[in-house]
Amino acid sequence: MYSILKAEKLNENIYLMVVKAPRVAKHCLPGQFLIVKTDEEGERIPLTICDYDRQQETVTIVFQPVGASTEAMTALKAGDSFMDVVGPLGNPSELVTDDVEETKKKKILFVAGGVGTAPVYPQVKWLHEHGIDADVIVGAKTKDLIILEKEMEAVAGNLYITTDDGSYGRSGMVTKVIEDLVAEGKQYDVCVSIGPMIMMKFCCLTTKKFNIPTIVSMNPIMVDGTGMCGACRLSVGDEIKFACVDGPEFDGHLINFDEAMKRQQMYKTEEGRALLRLREGKTHHGGCGNCGGDN
Repeated sequence: MYSILKAEKLNENIYLMVVKAPRVAKHCLPGQFLIVKTDEEGERIPLTICDYDRQQETVTIVFQPVGASTEAMTALKAGDSFMDVVGPLGNPSELVTDDVEETKKKKILFVAGGVGTAPVYPQVKWLHEHGIDADVIVGAKTKDLIILEKEMEAVAGNLYITTDDGSYGRSGMVTKVIEDLVAEGKQYDVCVSIGPMIMMKFCCLTTKKFNIPTIVSMNPIMVDGTGMCGACRLSVGDEIKFACVDGPEFDGHLINFDEAMKRQQMYKTEEGRALLRLREGKTHHGGCGNCGGDN
């Protein structure tokens, strides 16, 4: 069992938990995710690691209830436990695995949308701890939906908050802030965009205009987290990839977002999943080692 040391409601629909998970905390890096399971009957839920403390042997997760299992998680409190916590899974961010001295030469921009602020935070924090400042844009529909502002402000070089309704910070979408920063003379060598699929799509369209290489995290489409369900199958350029085993981070300018979003909707129904299995054949799965989809 994995004890929940802290359970906090960040806003009306986003929750934070600090969980005692020694092995995960010992080995995880920014960009990776874990899988939690509440009990024998619960689903396997992949969640990005928002923070970790190796000394305290804890990991922090942030989630939004989107189904029965995540809705049940909202009732958990400090003192309760998860039956299973598996991880770290996926590949760490390239920014934390590349040569630090080379990374220091780069001008980096992060763009976080909604709950996507959670996976952005550990990357910005890691860079800050290694003497690398990055600009960060955090966007949400309204002021009430902004999360981790104080934490992000402590580690970002410059933090730009924007709300769709103009109720806090700048007014408008994150793409407008990108355009404004470039117009103000800002130059970036790389952008990391994490948030809702539609936000990442338009962020990539914007950065492509300015020739800014852009990394996106495709964790929103993960279901099983091990490559066996086929949910996170992606077209990346002319290749088929799976977010959970090949990612979750990819070159955003190569992602077919329209296909991924349509596929995400189809996967929600049993009939849709059956149709996808029929259409995709041996490439429907990735990583299970049995169907050929991992080749």
